[in-house]
Amino acid sequence: MSLEPVQYALGAASGGVVGFSLGLVGGGGSILAVPLMVYLVGVRSPHVAIGTSAFAVAANAAVGMINHARHGAVKWRLATVYAGSGVVGALVGSTAGKAFDGRKLLFLFAILMAVIGALMLRRRGHTGDEGAAYNRRNAPKVVGYGVGTGLVSGFFGIGGGFLIVPGLIASTGMPILSAIGSSLVAVTAFSLTTALNYAISGLVEWPLAFAFAGGGVVGSLAGTRIAKRMSSTRGLLTTVFAVLIFAVAAYMMWKSRNPEP
Repeated sequence: MSLEPVQYALGAASGGVVGFSLGLVGGGGSILAVPLMVYLVGVRSPHVAIGTSAFAVAANAAVGMINHARHGAVKWRLATVYAGSGVVGALVGSTAGKAFDGRKLLFLFAILMAVIGALMLRRRGHTGDEGAAYNRRNAPKVVGYGVGTGLVSGFFGIGGGFLIVPGLIASTGMPILSAIGSSLVAVTAFSLTTALNYAISGLVEWPLAFAFAGGGVVGSLAGTRIAKRMSSTRGLLTTVFAVLIFAVAAYMMWKSRNPEP
């Protein structure tokens, strides 16, 4: 696939937006990257957009993860178990997603995000348990949510931050800031698994992926700092999380029903 220089510049700028979202709410990786790839950068194949964005999101999520860890917002043992249990699901899900119609994939993706957003708004008043951690009591829930999240995120071609954060909160009761930081471990693992699976089928535009990832580094740094400040106001970060989901879901639902750009 041949791209113009301006498309690489737009890819880098889009990466900045995606990196900011990942640093801020631990999500918005491919849920923003896929439509930006298709509708702004001009990648005509939804499957190439998914594969390329998955690699870029993995790189940006890794940067965000390091930044959150510096603020003590990553629970490593819990995050590692959740990510590990989800990798198998992501592999199976991404294999199935490649065989599914790209336009329908984007439309179903939008519906799923709207449901997740509504569930998060219902929990916006919950502050969470600061001492939440992985233990024998919640191990089945953590593993179960990890596998389920990996399956869905792989199928829809998304890193899964908008699924992982609610999954971590539901399975452990942790505060949203800890869930955001910890989710980036799983986002990195899920996205990399999906990207490698798509790359095997030749569905990754590598130069664009690196341009996108490079732009995300600066955005990730800014997003992490703002998330730390917002977490001090009860429910604010959760509300922002949900509103972003609704906005992107509505946009994707509208665009997926229109002809190819």
